[in-house]
Amino acid sequence: MNNNEGKVIPVDIESEMKKCYIDYAMSVIVGRALPDVRDGLKPVHRRILFSMHELGLAPEKGYRKCARIVGDVLGKYHPHGDSSVYDALVRMAQDFSIRYILVNGHGNFGSVDGDSAAAMRYTEAKMSKISAEMIRDINKDTVDFIPNFDGEESEPSVLPSRFPNLLVNGSSGIAVGMATNIPPHNLREVIDGVIMLIEEPDSNIMELMTVIKGPDFPTAGTIMGEAGIRSAYETGRGKILVRAKADILEEHGRNRIIVTEIPYQVNKSKLIENIAELVKDKKINGIHDLRDESDRDGMRIVIELKRDANPEVVLNLLYKHTKMEDTFGVIMLALVDNEPQVLNLKEVLVHYLNFQKEVVRRRTEFELQKAEDRAHILEGLKIALDNIDEVIKILRGSKTADIAKSTIIERFDFSDKQAQAILEMRLRRLTGLERDKIEQELSELMILIEGLKDILQNEQLLLDLIREELLEIKNKFGDERRTSIEQGVGDISLEDLIQEQEVVITLTHGGYIKRILADTYSSQRRGGKGIQAMSTKEDDFVENVFIASTHSDLLFFTNRGKVYKLRAYEIPDAGRTAKGTNLINIIPITPGEKIEAVLAIKDNKLDGNLVMVTRKGVIKKTPLKGFINIRRNGMNAITLREGDELLKVKLTYGDAEVIVVTNYGYAIRISEKDVRAMGRNAAGVKALTLREDDKVVSIDIIVSDEDLLIVSENGFGKRTNISKYQLQKRGGKGVKTYKRNDKTGNVVGARICNEEDELMLVNSSGVAIRINVDGVAQTGRNTSGVTLMKTKGEEQVVAIAKIKSSVDNETIDGDTIIVEDSEELIILDDEQKDEPEISSEVIDDEE
Repeated sequence: MNNNEGKVIPVDIESEMKKCYIDYAMSVIVGRALPDVRDGLKPVHRRILFSMHELGLAPEKGYRKCARIVGDVLGKYHPHGDSSVYDALVRMAQDFSIRYILVNGHGNFGSVDGDSAAAMRYTEAKMSKISAEMIRDINKDTVDFIPNFDGEESEPSVLPSRFPNLLVNGSSGIAVGMATNIPPHNLREVIDGVIMLIEEPDSNIMELMTVIKGPDFPTAGTIMGEAGIRSAYETGRGKILVRAKADILEEHGRNRIIVTEIPYQVNKSKLIENIAELVKDKKINGIHDLRDESDRDGMRIVIELKRDANPEVVLNLLYKHTKMEDTFGVIMLALVDNEPQVLNLKEVLVHYLNFQKEVVRRRTEFELQKAEDRAHILEGLKIALDNIDEVIKILRGSKTADIAKSTIIERFDFSDKQAQAILEMRLRRLTGLERDKIEQELSELMILIEGLKDILQNEQLLLDLIREELLEIKNKFGDERRTSIEQGVGDISLEDLIQEQEVVITLTHGGYIKRILADTYSSQRRGGKGIQAMSTKEDDFVENVFIASTHSDLLFFTNRGKVYKLRAYEIPDAGRTAKGTNLINIIPITPGEKIEAVLAIKDNKLDGNLVMVTRKGVIKKTPLKGFINIRRNGMNAITLREGDELLKVKLTYGDAEVIVVTNYGYAIRISEKDVRAMGRNAAGVKALTLREDDKVVSIDIIVSDEDLLIVSENGFGKRTNISKYQLQKRGGKGVKTYKRNDKTGNVVGARICNEEDELMLVNSSGVAIRINVDGVAQTGRNTSGVTLMKTKGEEQVVAIAKIKSSVDNETIDGDTIIVEDSEELIILDDEQKDEPEISSEVIDDEE
């Protein structure tokens, strides 16, 4: 009789091999080699961090032997070899392998020369400060837990990962039939990218690349060209060329090449050996000596050259023949719902943001449930304390605790939990002070519960919370970019063919614009006649002038809330006296649309905010970086309400104070910090509450110890020190800053200025005068001031501008005057410089 009958099943070996290999492949793909898009970790790294968390190896605690950690991981979560776990732990502690270390190692953890780490019985480790952010809130039901390999323990399927670890630290791994190789990035930049998606969900990859410049390797180096970065970010695959940073120095008549940074994952020791072999084989000539002077302060490879060697040629040969120039092949492959997918930059960020929504939502639900449970108990205690005599009577009259419990439940309609809490209440809770504490705690809990419910019901509040927490991590752990990015061969653009020069750009009231080299205008002595800057139509005049680089960005803001962008070199070059080109030929503005503000942004500097104010008193602050990728037909800078217009745009840097002045003579001084940053399409918030039919006429940046000079439409004006205007909360009615009457008319404008400045006034007849600010007496806040410009009949002052205080020493535009209005420079014809008659009579000088 065959004892194996029924136990041996004949199968086709081909189909069985296919099935088994597919099972093996999926096991490697999902369970070992590829990172999860949500936390950027492979299972082994996730298990190491969770095990360290379970062992209490927090950043502020002491170190523990790595052998203890590895044993805990193996026994509970990772049924593989100990070397695989220890190697993974070591890499997380190497600051030359990952951008932000997740393990704080103590002992020998290897080097950039390829030295191995000491055995696990010697080294010690604990969690780094930033890895605590990977684990944070894991005990608040933020992620799902799954059984471990033997069902005895539970492990997280993913970590909460409060920062985008997949991009920040990157990942590499070889699976079956596929591989991943994601480069590390700068924490600040990646968080800025997530925040951009929160504020502008429709942002495309090119817009994201304005904040996420490219990979940021822990060993620094220089990325040559943006083509590989762009390909990787758009398709998920690309090749990035990375070079070592090398400086050529001359000393004692001999050149030397100093290498201080090398490409990512290049072994320094092998690099030096390779260079020595190339010199020995005479493939590279001109090298006299080679030595490694690296120490704890940084890397330093010194390559001494022969006296007759050309250092540029030698350096290029080193780039060509050694790992001083290396290619990083990007494959952005990660697990999405346990399936491998090649992702572009935006997809990675979107998956992470969606995961964070789930994490914060689950955490909020957990905290809400906990708060409601506690409030439920406190409500029962409060009722019991309000009826304490009756409760005590019931307790004393009950034979058992169960009888007492059922009696008070029946009497006061308590829940089982409330009744149990009352039975367990200590006698000291009966004091008046304890009673007040219960009521105070209950009141605070109700406020907390309401806030948590608001977050769950309003996705924008949820996103705002994610944004705030990301900014906290950015401010706490963010650092400067290490890897620089330079243009490489094949990245030549139109801009590369245009010489960078300083130019003067002029814009007339009628909309004619031109550019001309700045050195066309020579410096002259005070009182010089100058040269003709521009010829205009009889009823037109030069209104704005900017000094900028040909490579600068110019942002044009219109009264309808749109913004257009031009590179300075796109403005047609014209002769010194030429009229220029009509703006509508290069910017598609519509009839009735008028340029209200222009900003020049040089070198793509994205620091700062744009503060906008409208006629109806709406103020809005938007980060400047949101205005870099502007389409040819423009885009909305602000959503205007019906009947409103954009008035002014100012560039600030986070801590400015602004003053807003209205037509009826009211002003409010507010801090930029009181206006939260918003996206481009937001409408803004109320700067001040306007009186009926009033409107905003001016906004200016406050400079301490300077004065606010106000001008009325009938030519009156007065100067008041800015200290007279107290800082107020946004949205108030402001204070009276000008006493208007039939003689003065309404306020037409205001400027922050000092006694050295000069002021230009223009009336409705086109006449302009120039006055010294120190000729206007300082008065109180609620006054009408003195006569600055005489008006006749229906004439009114229509515009004022502050003249640059240095204009007397260096005139750029001869027969013209340069006028500075914050970022704007305004030019008015010299023919209009009639000296004004300033009356010494002060009208209504009273507070």
